[in-house]
Amino acid sequence: MPEQPPYLRIADVLRQRIAEHEWRPGDRLPSRAQIARECGVGENVVRRAQELLISQGILEGRAGSGTYVAEPRRRVRVVRSSAREQRDDSPFRADMKAVGKYGDWESRTEAKVPAPVEIATRLGITEGDLCVRTAYEFLADGRPVQLSTSWEPYDLTAGSLVVLPEGGPHAGAGVVNRMAEIGITVSHAVEQPEPRRATAEEASLLGIQQAALVTHIRRTYYSDQGRPVETADIIVPAALCEIVYEIPTGR
Repeated sequence: MPEQPPYLRIADVLRQRIAEHEWRPGDRLPSRAQIARECGVGENVVRRAQELLISQGILEGRAGSGTYVAEPRRRVRVVRSSAREQRDDSPFRADMKAVGKYGDWESRTEAKVPAPVEIATRLGITEGDLCVRTAYEFLADGRPVQLSTSWEPYDLTAGSLVVLPEGGPHAGAGVVNRMAEIGITVSHAVEQPEPRRATAEEASLLGIQQAALVTHIRRTYYSDQGRPVETADIIVPAALCEIVYEIPTGR
């Protein structure tokens, strides 16, 4: 059987010392140099072990201060369901309210952004065709827990009151309700979830360790005529959220 890499062995040692309450939530760990001396390894090995435990939510790094035992943080439940999109209130806010948190979001919209090739394929348009792109940060009690970047064909909503997803009289109404305002019926959505590691930018925005596990959901809404009307890349960090799907029974 192959020998365990040194950083995994040190991660087990640190995890055990936390489990035995040598260090409690909020406690600052000794320096990497001290831990390295105690364990007979190099500081880089300790660094890798700590990065692993940070990605698992056991430790947290504080810039300029050191590494601490993380306070227990309840994962929030994110429910994916087409039926929930019909509500007047935000499904995200409802999810956060269910766990005693205040849900909100911040957004930034750019109109007339050329579609990159993958987005063009998903929307059934030509690469370079203009789109409305909106980047979202979803917050629970002011802390980011989910990211999303939405793309809509510009020619679909141009000149209407719903051209800006978060502006005008229908701001924040959601794709289904906004499209209904311009006579488009959204019949269904397709989602493709895929686990991967967070990019440096995603980790920075979400306050998680770089390369921590996330679920990347590629979602596309379709009209009853079969036309894609919106597509989005949704990033859900595994350490902060659990994803639950509601499947209609058709009754």
